[in-house]
Amino acid sequence: MESSFVYILYSRRLDRYYTGVTTLSVVEQIENHIEKKYGKLNFTQKADDWELYHSIKCEGFAQARRIEMHIKKMKSKIYLQNLKSFPEMVDKLLAKYRNN
Repeated sequence: MESSFVYILYSRRLDRYYTGVTTLSVVEQIENHIEKKYGKLNFTQKADDWELYHSIKCEGFAQARRIEMHIKKMKSKIYLQNLKSFPEMVDKLLAKYRNN
């Protein structure tokens, strides 16, 4: 099964987070954002100091996408910070959105 990741980037300059999903390695994905490979309409084009804040390895793309959408719906920096601080939150998301 192909690995997929939910990743959360942080820009100090913007003081903003960006959440995405990828089947690439997380390092490769960040490089693509920094090198502005995703076009002018992508939010990450607004800064060039994106760094990996947190990542979640998922069972597959479908699970990763559902977790990404869950995180984005929360619309909360505190929620993102808690995901990093409390690994049990990630475990619950992985269980809730487990591929069947």
